[in-house]
Amino acid sequence: MDFECNEVKVWKEKLLSYENSLESIKKPELVKLDEFYRNELPCSIQKRNPNPHITKPELTKLMQWKLTRGKWRPRLLDFVSSLDESLVESVSQKAFKALPDVSKAITELTVLKGVGPATASAVLAAYAPDVAPFMSDEAMVAALGNSKDYTLKQYLKFTEKLQGKAKELSLESEDDPFTPSDV
Repeated sequence: MDFECNEVKVWKEKLLSYENSLESIKKPELVKLDEFYRNELPCSIQKRNPNPHITKPELTKLMQWKLTRGKWRPRLLDFVSSLDESLVESVSQKAFKALPDVSKAITELTVLKGVGPATASAVLAAYAPDVAPFMSDEAMVAALGNSKDYTLKQYLKFTEKLQGKAKELSLESEDDPFTPSDV
């Protein structure tokens, strides 16, 4: 599907076919990790009101999910696994409070060793899918034409593009709006 497509029906069909597409990859571990990332993690974070945050075990599992989707870099997992639990919680609290300022939120999270803009975007997307999309290789290629530049500047361009597309699609689907993460 072309990113420039404006047909809401086509976008909804693609969104509904996500799980089948994921299962067709034939990576059972990815299916389990994706279930955690898309369903369990957002609920866990939201339940921690008034101070939502991510825990170190959740960040470690999120990193496993991210690496299983793309290029495997075990050092990143080692870095995240060695982080201090209280640091992960306090940094993620600050990042979530910074939203909707995506730039500030990403900057807060990237102080954690092993967490770059792409991983930070995954954390933010789990908490606020209506604001922050995950910076995946596939989405970067679709929206911007490449997936080589994983910087804050590129993430902000990417986010703006996905937020704009979500708004555009939601105009025709007000009863069931799209989020940047849906796009």
